Amino acid sequence: MPNNVQAITELKSLLGDRLSTAQSVLNLHGENETYFDITPPDAVAFPNDTAEVSEIVKICNTHGCPVVPWGVGTSLEGHALPIRGGVTIDMLNMKEVINVAHEDLYAIVQPGITREELNIELRATGLFFPVDPGANATIGGMSATSASGTTTIKYGKMSDNVMALEVVLADGRIIRTGSRAKKTSAGYDLTHLFVGSEGTLGIITEITLKLHGQPEAISAAVCEFPDTASAVNSVIMAVQMGLPIARMEYVDPMSIKALNAYSSLTMVETHHLFMEFHGTEAAVAETANRMKDITTNMGGGGFQYATKAEDRTKLWHARHNAYYAMKAQKPGTDGISTDVCVPISKLARAMDDTIADVESHGWQAPIVGHVGDGNYHVLFLFDRTNADDLALAKSLTSRMNMRALELGGTVTGEHGIGIGKMKYLQAEHGEAVNIMADMKRTLDPTGIMNPGKIVHQN
Repeated sequence: MPNNVQAITELKSLLGDRLSTAQSVLNLHGENETYFDITPPDAVAFPNDTAEVSEIVKICNTHGCPVVPWGVGTSLEGHALPIRGGVTIDMLNMKEVINVAHEDLYAIVQPGITREELNIELRATGLFFPVDPGANATIGGMSATSASGTTTIKYGKMSDNVMALEVVLADGRIIRTGSRAKKTSAGYDLTHLFVGSEGTLGIITEITLKLHGQPEAISAAVCEFPDTASAVNSVIMAVQMGLPIARMEYVDPMSIKALNAYSSLTMVETHHLFMEFHGTEAAVAETANRMKDITTNMGGGGFQYATKAEDRTKLWHARHNAYYAMKAQKPGTDGISTDVCVPISKLARAMDDTIADVESHGWQAPIVGHVGDGNYHVLFLFDRTNADDLALAKSLTSRMNMRALELGGTVTGEHGIGIGKMKYLQAEHGEAVNIMADMKRTLDPTGIMNPGKIVHQN
């Protein structure tokens, strides 16, 4: 039987005032960005280094006490909620940039540093880390959830940019995976086993990341469209032609209205693509012009460039705040922010069918998406006190997920599984889910590592 009380007593001796049982701290670590109930842990630990993480896990493993890693809590499927109590391990004190290898284009960092903090550290080097999920998430959290975002179309997601890891296993052992070389064929790819494992197999304490050179030139563009199909078809054409676009985001009219109000924009309330181009001055100009030709041929108009850094920053800041802007349109509501990803050729059909399904129930739900990857997001806003609203939101989400699978896609392109999408994993992976459960049992036989997430462990 778990003995959380004894584990916490021993952790107090180890950590002193860096183990908190203050209710305000517990509540903070039981909150989430979406509709799940507040689920506080029994205690929150603030380790300073990998050795302390290992000692924490050893104590918890001895007493069967659950451990849940915590970055900044921006995930959307309940990944970091301690639904079975136990100890949350907050990586706040582990945010060092250990090494930047300019010549080899990599950096070694601790998990608590956020992507924005990392890029501030890298400014003077001429390098940057490109993965941008919107929220200022920690690198550890982004690795654990295999995050992606607006720049994935050019630079890839976390699994493409993590070269090596240091991980604390459930019994406290510390292992290293991968290497600093560009490629390897040495054994099983354990690095990418832990990337996306959501803290269910081990706790990431160090990450080696690929870096990229800061582009010589950057320009952004926006374009208006009369309908979803013309915008999406422009995206499909650009992808099939292989245009080197760094960001390509679809924003629907409801979202534009929300962004105008929340971020003081004055955009026409219609369908839009937000785009960004990286490269040399000549390459950026050529790509932008070719994209303008595509959008014009597809019925788009109002193509506008933004080359000034402050204009680009304002545009992407508004896009990144879309979730909060949409919620501000209906104060007091909760939201299910869900994503799916489909093959690019199926994107228009998937989005149109989702819109039709939502409207057939008399609802409206804003849609945005990293559509260059076939990935789109829908926000279902509802009154938590209205059981029918919540039931309908979950039903619409379920059909959206199954529709993506029918089209050869996935129930989540980047939000992950957590607790919110566990019930769809079997439909997507079939017998492979049982293999995942076997792996979980092998690496975490006592079931303490973020229990109740991704797969059930009997």
